[in-house]
Amino acid sequence: MDNAEQPLLGDSNKPHYQSVGKTLREAEKAYVKTLNNKKMFLAAFSAVLGNFTFGYSLVYPSPVIPALEKNVYPDLHIEMNEVSWFGSVFALGACLGGISSMILNDRLGRKLSIMFSALPMAVGFLLMGSAQHISMLLLGRILTGFASGLTSSSIPVYISEISHGGVRGALGACPQIMAVCGALILYAFGNFLSWRWLAVVGEVPVFIMLVLMCFMPDSPRFLISKGKDKRALKALLWLRGADTAYQEEFDRIKNSMCMRRRGLKGKTHSLSWAEIKDPYYYKPILIAIFMRFLQQLSGISSILTYLEPIFERTSVALGSGLDATLVGIARLLSVLVAAAIMDKAGRRKLLFTSGLLMLASSLAMGLYIHFMKDIDHHHNSTNLTVFMANHGSSPNHTNYLSFIPLVCVMIYIIGYAFGWGPITWLLMSEILPLKTRGLASGLCVLVSWITGFALTEAFFPVANALGLEVLFYFFTVVCCCGLFFTYCCVPETRGRTLEQIESFFRTGRRSFMR
Repeated sequence: MDNAEQPLLGDSNKPHYQSVGKTLREAEKAYVKTLNNKKMFLAAFSAVLGNFTFGYSLVYPSPVIPALEKNVYPDLHIEMNEVSWFGSVFALGACLGGISSMILNDRLGRKLSIMFSALPMAVGFLLMGSAQHISMLLLGRILTGFASGLTSSSIPVYISEISHGGVRGALGACPQIMAVCGALILYAFGNFLSWRWLAVVGEVPVFIMLVLMCFMPDSPRFLISKGKDKRALKALLWLRGADTAYQEEFDRIKNSMCMRRRGLKGKTHSLSWAEIKDPYYYKPILIAIFMRFLQQLSGISSILTYLEPIFERTSVALGSGLDATLVGIARLLSVLVAAAIMDKAGRRKLLFTSGLLMLASSLAMGLYIHFMKDIDHHHNSTNLTVFMANHGSSPNHTNYLSFIPLVCVMIYIIGYAFGWGPITWLLMSEILPLKTRGLASGLCVLVSWITGFALTEAFFPVANALGLEVLFYFFTVVCCCGLFFTYCCVPETRGRTLEQIESFFRTGRRSFMR
């Protein structure tokens, strides 16, 4: 039997536990078939509107930087040294949002944390839309980044805790899907709207999310952890439907938490340094942190933020705005496919496929930039380079070559959207123990955005000093590390309940490195 198909608690030496795991999965499948998912989908949609604005605000500089570089007003003309800051301060704000989420997720709850994020997001877009100076744009980027850091931590956990095993993979991909949709809308609107109107449009999904979330329930698991059993049962009834065995699911969740509390009797409810040494806590936390670290180190935020400037530097065949829109469409389609097959193919297989596509495309992009630069520098050394440098002699041939950067970036984005984009968010919410979920998810976001800030800030200085191809070679090496890490450390969580996943880390019944 394939490893991906084995029960999470399975062990060939102890068939009793293997049969228990199988029985639990079969019971879960039978229960899932009886559920009415409409209200659960509505709750998930309401929450992931926050990810829509996250994706929209993340790539806001892509069409705006070229416009600001051409701006005739001195206060709104962006200089080369300000470009990196305009792109990277978003990640700095997201770091602060990640830190705040460590407290807000466990104090206010997942729902109220998501609703709270609407305030800095709305103020940030207002500042950018009415900006009279570059400093207002930078402050707006920090505030939208803060809101995005908060939602990046809160929304995946909320969705994971309101969903069930039958759809958790698909719903877990929704934050990434909506972030991709937000980026695509920004790229598309950037072709005909000014940068001020782009900020105004960003306000719309913020207010829709805020209104809808007022009518959605909080996470049943969070409510149970706070001793609010009646509200938790009411939330499960709303999410699952009256004609279902929602009471049994409530009992399972509560029993799991009671077992955990008995094990923690006499200890504090917050995670202590002594508990960090327990593999039940540190293994899933390290897996989640390293996945978010490698995700950002692969260069995704830098590429999405500077997509149009990258295309302008590589002289793509089409206009940079149209190229960015095409990349956004390809990214959305691939994320939708990944969401549809995630609960069938499994997390690990998609991570391997994703990593290989990103590795191949980043290497090809680096080689293309390297050899085209060599051709430009030595265009008189061979007949071929003279022929290529002479645009009048064969314009069609040159146009075909200039499609290569577009194809490479599209394959890279497709690969990312297939695995390392949605699955990293999903696994973070699946494998973290409930006691650490608020703190650890905030820590993951913090590590992720510190990495994103450093890489986005250094992107153009490194490109100017060493060449754009060096960055893509670096991304290639990171993709290799991601493949190795997936093989060694990432467990398959497809079809498992959150309680089964926690039991896997608690008992250590399978090797951590498998």
